[in-house]
Amino acid sequence: MPELPEVETTRRGIAEHIVAQTVSGVAVRQPQLRYPVPADLGEQLTGQPLRAVRRRAKYLLLDFAGGSLLIHLGMSGSLRVLPTTTTPDKHDHVDIVFGECLLRLHDPRRFGAVLWVAEPVADHPLLAKLGREPLEDGFDGGWLHAATRNARTPIKLWLMDASHVVGVGNIYASESLFRARIDPRTPAGKLSRERCIRLADEVRQTLQEALAAGGSTLRDFVAVNGRSGYFQQNYFVYARDGEPCRVCGHAIRKLVMGQRSTFHCARCQRR
Repeated sequence: MPELPEVETTRRGIAEHIVAQTVSGVAVRQPQLRYPVPADLGEQLTGQPLRAVRRRAKYLLLDFAGGSLLIHLGMSGSLRVLPTTTTPDKHDHVDIVFGECLLRLHDPRRFGAVLWVAEPVADHPLLAKLGREPLEDGFDGGWLHAATRNARTPIKLWLMDASHVVGVGNIYASESLFRARIDPRTPAGKLSRERCIRLADEVRQTLQEALAAGGSTLRDFVAVNGRSGYFQQNYFVYARDGEPCRVCGHAIRKLVMGQRSTFHCARCQRR
């Protein structure tokens, strides 16, 4: 699934092409995604200029005068900006036309979402209970330490809970914990203030480096320009089970937490 760096890479890529452009048409070839695409989407959007493209967690928000278009890429989705003459493929489900270009949603598994939300979009049920943005003010070691007191949940699962922090999925949680030298199984409430400060810093740094690399090459993800990110070349632990740690040489181990694969170095990462 595309995580925060991949979604933010997409946001930046589409914004430069379509912000301040006016919607001239909408084509919905497959209305049954994770949620039904609104039947009146064309009526809502046509003739409206796009004011901004924002991101909240893993959701993209296209802001218009009358509301916002909420888009989620699901497990396998991607957005591309293309000439209007581009023939759609089998899994190209929604086009939003802006004059001579269009924004196209490609989603083979159909777990994505395209929803029209009247303002204020922040109150929508999919967004209202989301936690802090790790790249914005307010996410730091002091907040992390205060928020995790008395929490028995393992820190990796705590980080991946979007009601606490948004966008830190499996890959970047594993990588951040390695960089912070923290065992992913450590109860969140057991972390000292010093370790929380280090972890918050590493979460930020890991996500920023992934952004600079255009995200990771996930199985189905491609950026707006059709290229994949290359942050996976910098992984310390993720998907490297059995391989030597890049720091100490000890074999990377794999375990399952919350039904997700977790990777760590038992020598470098301590509880």
